Amino acid sequence: MPTYTKDPDALTRLSREQFRVTQENGTERPGTGELLHEKRQGIFVDIVSGEPLFASSDKYDSGCGWPSFTKPIEPAYVTELRDASLGMVRVEVRSTHGDSHLGHVFPDGPVDRGGLRYCINSASMRFVPRDQMEAEGYGDYIDQVEDI
Repeated sequence: MPTYTKDPDALTRLSREQFRVTQENGTERPGTGELLHEKRQGIFVDIVSGEPLFASSDKYDSGCGWPSFTKPIEPAYVTELRDASLGMVRVEVRSTHGDSHLGHVFPDGPVDRGGLRYCINSASMRFVPRDQMEAEGYGDYIDQVEDI
């Protein structure tokens, strides 16, 4: 397994919104994220550490206003924590090594695909198209983005 860390250089390249979301536990406005309507084959990686997070084959339109996924591409790279902020209890999703705030996971996803909805901020991720995955070091995940 490759080693991923919180990259100080990547932090300096973040936009104000990306920094607010990933480092200050922010949430982008619904319907505004640039990856919400991304339909190409590929993977979504942590914008700070590069950890592979979600595959395009697990993305679906939940109608919630944020990119939604049924499961992480590699569970070891996603950490789930209890979040009691805003007067409610939720499950926060963070990247394991980059410690970026990604979003939340809810138990209202497609039942036939496990029943979970990973509701993730576009600002916390970078999309790597399938044809660039090998060159960027994500070749081990190509089989998870192909149409079956």
